[in-house]
Amino acid sequence: MEHTRRNKIVDLLKSKDFGSEVIVKGWVRAKRGSKYVNFIALNDGSVIHHLQVVAEVANFDENLLKSVTNGSCIAVKGILVESKGQGQSVEIQARHIEIYGTADQETYPLQTKEHGWEFLRGIAHLRPRTNTFGAVLRIRHAMSFAIHKYFNDHGFYYIHTPIITGSDAEGAGAMFRVTTLDDKNPPLLPDGHVDYAQDFFGKETNLTVSGQLEAELGAMALSLVYTFGPTFRAENSNTPRHLAEFWMIEPEMAFYDIVDDMDLAEDFLKYLMQYALDHCHDDLEFLNKVNEMQDNELIDRLKQVVGGTFERLTYTEAIEILKASGQTWEYPVDWGTDLQAEHERYLVEKHFGKPVILTGYPKDIKAFYMKMNEDGKTVRAMDVLFPKIGEIIGGSQREENLDALLGRIHEMNIPEKDVWWYLDTRKFGTAPHAGFGLGFERLILFVTGMSNIRDVIPFPRTPKNAEF
Repeated sequence: MEHTRRNKIVDLLKSKDFGSEVIVKGWVRAKRGSKYVNFIALNDGSVIHHLQVVAEVANFDENLLKSVTNGSCIAVKGILVESKGQGQSVEIQARHIEIYGTADQETYPLQTKEHGWEFLRGIAHLRPRTNTFGAVLRIRHAMSFAIHKYFNDHGFYYIHTPIITGSDAEGAGAMFRVTTLDDKNPPLLPDGHVDYAQDFFGKETNLTVSGQLEAELGAMALSLVYTFGPTFRAENSNTPRHLAEFWMIEPEMAFYDIVDDMDLAEDFLKYLMQYALDHCHDDLEFLNKVNEMQDNELIDRLKQVVGGTFERLTYTEAIEILKASGQTWEYPVDWGTDLQAEHERYLVEKHFGKPVILTGYPKDIKAFYMKMNEDGKTVRAMDVLFPKIGEIIGGSQREENLDALLGRIHEMNIPEKDVWWYLDTRKFGTAPHAGFGLGFERLILFVTGMSNIRDVIPFPRTPKNAEF
């Protein structure tokens, strides 16, 4: 077939230009037929729906048609006609077929049957060809674009924060080390510790757990900034809610307080839900019906987020509600302990029936940079809780007072020398500011209705899993 521009299936399925010659290129999802005619379901990834190609056997070489099997890649030139069957309005009467790549049916793992999620994770290089993962990846793209559009339209500036860092923004300690030192014979100090002064960066460095601290520096000059990039946690966790490599959206806003922070988070999430409803309708309709959902309430949940208001209450009030619930908890509920997913989901799904924003967390379970409340026990933190997910956003008003921030740093045994540059922003023109972090994959979990976070990122990184 001579060089020609292809027609995307998403466009052809909406076309009324019957009788025109078109060229489609894609992967065969199924083939059926008789000794007279073959019906080929073709998909090019541009839409959840397949395009039916009708090939009359008499017009093609027998061996060529035998090579058109599930998983093979072909180009088809033909005539666009109105479909006589149900399920789609158009089809192609094939005039010429070229095979780009065959797929041996003995070894091709994606047969025309249902496959388990764990099986598909083992063939992550091929699972985007399935209907479910094609839909997830298109939605993931749409949400990425919507995030940038929202912030751009609201006057924010996109700032690129480092992936390699010498600081631990969360104080969690679960970080991946970055080094060029000899792993078998590293240089040592007299006390036996590794001499990182001889390493590439002249100090110990790791993959970042957050771009927040650097984003704060940008907000102290540009007022409104956001980051959107990969972050890493070296936690040995195999739960359906954790990844070792994931993406974070982290806006930081000068002159915002905790109420402004909550207002932005709520407006932002509603915008993203509405964008998905407006631009991902076909993929959402499909995901609404797959076995993963069972309750068929995915689209309703998105609409409920957009149409309602988020309930706002303090951590202390939430503890009182949980204690009075009569529920038996796997993790006991006491003031001063961090809430677990079971607690968060009870508040959202059972008690309030809507998204919840909790504020006023105990200082001892939150990070050093959060601004203290007047009671001296709680900080101006805020967590947004969603149904099916639990915490989807975590944020706070940041501590802008140098003395107060130094007090918290010393209290938590964080060396001043490691965050001298962060402290400088409180010395030279400090300003009230706030921000939050949205885990991108948790957002995609909610929007797609998938139940395992490994199934909303193309190539999941989890303990003992970095195959692809």
